[in-house]
Amino acid sequence: MVKQQKMPKSGEAFTLTELMVVILIVAILVAVTTPFIQGRVDKAKWSEACTTAGFIRKSVRNYIAESGLTAAEALLGTNLGNRNTRNLLGFHALDCEGTYFESDDYTITSVESDGTSVITVTGGSKANSPSGTYVMQANGTWSKQT
Repeated sequence: MVKQQKMPKSGEAFTLTELMVVILIVAILVAVTTPFIQGRVDKAKWSEACTTAGFIRKSVRNYIAESGLTAAEALLGTNLGNRNTRNLLGFHALDCEGTYFESDDYTITSVESDGTSVITVTGGSKANSPSGTYVMQANGTWSKQT
């Protein structure tokens, strides 16, 4: 036996006004959350640079232990795109290459007498990389430069 579908009674469907209100609410939610989500995406991209900057700091510290502070101070202002700098710190050409950052983005800004260093990272060199500059301070803090 075939069942017949019942026709909806009037008043059981959504009105155009109700649908428009729902669409408006969804549009407002999207407009509010999009900048928040974009900020999180950029923060995730910068985490790649933070990790690499930490490795560079450790390499500079090892270089100071092996070669002395004076030799390490010669690295000031150089970036990891420089082959000699990479070789002195024990990096291969692709060690600083990531999805969003490349070797030229990492610069040794200062070297302290206690073996710590400051690494500056400038984004924007690769497609989809975040723009701006972050600094890995001598004490290990990671902060955006304004």
